[in-house]
Amino acid sequence: MIDGIINVYKEKGYTSFDVVAKLRGILKQKKIGHTGTLDPMAEGVLIVCLGKATKLVDILISSSKEYHASMQLGIKTDTEDITGEIQKESDSWKSLSDNEIIEAINSFIGKYSQLPPMYSAIKKDGKKLYEYARSGIEVEREKRDVEIISIDNISIELPYVQFDVKCSKGTYIRSLCRDIGDKLGCGASLFALLRSELHGMTVSDAYKLSDIEKLRDEDMLYKCVVSMDSLLMDYDRLDIKSHASKLLSNGNKLKPICFYSENHSTIDKKTDEEKNHDIDEENNCDFRNYSPGKLYRIYDKDKLMALYRYDEKNDIFVPFKMFL
Repeated sequence: MIDGIINVYKEKGYTSFDVVAKLRGILKQKKIGHTGTLDPMAEGVLIVCLGKATKLVDILISSSKEYHASMQLGIKTDTEDITGEIQKESDSWKSLSDNEIIEAINSFIGKYSQLPPMYSAIKKDGKKLYEYARSGIEVEREKRDVEIISIDNISIELPYVQFDVKCSKGTYIRSLCRDIGDKLGCGASLFALLRSELHGMTVSDAYKLSDIEKLRDEDMLYKCVVSMDSLLMDYDRLDIKSHASKLLSNGNKLKPICFYSENHSTIDKKTDEEKNHDIDEENNCDFRNYSPGKLYRIYDKDKLMALYRYDEKNDIFVPFKMFL
């Protein structure tokens, strides 16, 4: 079984589930999960986790995302993109100046309450919203707080407007276009969408399914599979001492004295016994400053074993994710 991550270029027409299903066939592996669903009309970065890396899905989903979006002014559809049925049309966009459009778009930078679309996988009373929508039922939805971190490179060729947007988890670009259109008074729908970046993985480094299949046939999958810890470099590294290795493998809480005082790669060539006495265990002396609630990468002999969270109140590390 492969443990790692692939930056997949999801092509138009595929659902995110389609990508996972096809990869299961290509890699002959069942344990595969994706992060951050993309609509069939959208394309771009879809991070796919393999084997033990599936435990990282919820962490990766929570990351901010970057998109290149194109919207069409003057139409409103039931799906909030051009694949849906047109509900309303207007040509009032013809009287809008570029400055008015830019001002309306930029007004959404920052935090705002966004009403999610009916055609989405959000659940209401145990049923997905798109299931209600397909049955012709519109249910009441609650607005959700999202953040538009930045909007750049606005390009206007009416009735089409393009821009780059960086946003928080849970933001629907379809709904952002809808809200911009409502503010302009002419309506708008998403015309095209490319996810250009997610958790440091960019569209320029993504592999299409056909590329991955070719690498498999050439026995060169290592070229597209990256290690789990490559996406966790924002978390500081701690190396477990040999005497505490069993505690780690059992998923126990760990005291600071269980770790070397430096990254394993910088430790000089002492014996384990000498290293284990570098810290006065009786007095629990550890002079590093750990951040309350922060996650740390835990290694045993240069192998990533887990993510642990530091509990300042009890001065102990608590398991968050185990990769055993």
